[in-house]
Amino acid sequence: MSNATLALLIGGLLPALCFGLSGAVQKVAAKSGIGTGPYLVVVGLVVVAVGAAVTAVERDATLTRPGAGYAALFGLLWATGVGAIAVALGRYDGQISQLVPLYNMNTLVAIVAGLVALGEWQTVQPGRLLLATMFIIGGGVLAATAARAP
Repeated sequence: MSNATLALLIGGLLPALCFGLSGAVQKVAAKSGIGTGPYLVVVGLVVVAVGAAVTAVERDATLTRPGAGYAALFGLLWATGVGAIAVALGRYDGQISQLVPLYNMNTLVAIVAGLVALGEWQTVQPGRLLLATMFIIGGGVLAATAARAP
């Protein structure tokens, strides 16, 4: 199997399955009575354990100050987003089937960041990207308005 295929499977398909299932598990956790803070602490402890296991398996403990800073910023942004989802699910009885398509419009934020900040605009086909953007927005709007009237 080529590296490109492995990258798509490991970095695309596996995360899609993990993130998809995690949305359902997050809803169950929110309904089980755990507070948002303790929820984030437990998630953080699991992330620490997985990080330690990956470090041991890969035998790579490389750490740089810029890398650690960006990792910390990523963690802050990610934890804030996950905490907001937990509040929406637990406190406001949000529906995961509606929230996931909305918060996964983060794809659009990542696209803009990649195009502008990382200079990826030189390597993409703008027509396809625009079409994909329209589908993402359309899907988010459809999902957000999919609730049945009480």
